[in-house]
Amino acid sequence: MTTKPKILATRVAAASRLFTIEEVDLRFSNGELRTYERMRGGSRGAVMVVAMLDHKQMLLVREYGAGTDSYELGFPKGLIDPGETAAEAANRELQEEVGYAAGQLTPLKEVSLAPGYFASKMTIFLAQQLRPSRLPGDEPEPLQVVPWSIDAVDDLLDQCDFSESRSITALFLARKHLKLDKS
Repeated sequence: MTTKPKILATRVAAASRLFTIEEVDLRFSNGELRTYERMRGGSRGAVMVVAMLDHKQMLLVREYGAGTDSYELGFPKGLIDPGETAAEAANRELQEEVGYAAGQLTPLKEVSLAPGYFASKMTIFLAQQLRPSRLPGDEPEPLQVVPWSIDAVDDLLDQCDFSESRSITALFLARKHLKLDKS
């Protein structure tokens, strides 16, 4: 088994309202020294929810992504608020973004995004037994809710605006959990 490098020092290289970039000085087990940069992750984490309106219909949202300067189709998601569990955050985001609460939330997997650079984690949930329930959200404009048949996954994957890797991962995890994989 490989021994993790020893962290010798960390320091802030840059900071903004949203992000803090750290420089991390490391010594590897073979004696090599390196300085890496990483985005310091918050301790809160985030959630993404595959919302099943019924046994075949998923609910997605189309919202503006500043990083790509385009409208993106994906699953409801958001940060875990202080004092919330991941499941509570998932149910809150579901109510804020698609107007439903889940009677059943199943955690599918905790995933990371570019672990060489980001420390943050996201827990993906499957939401079932939905009932109408709306909470006010923090989005600057109303999100477009897009129902999609889980039987039309190939068509969804062909959509140019369904490109976020975490949403694609969530889709495959949900299909596996629901035993809809054709493999």
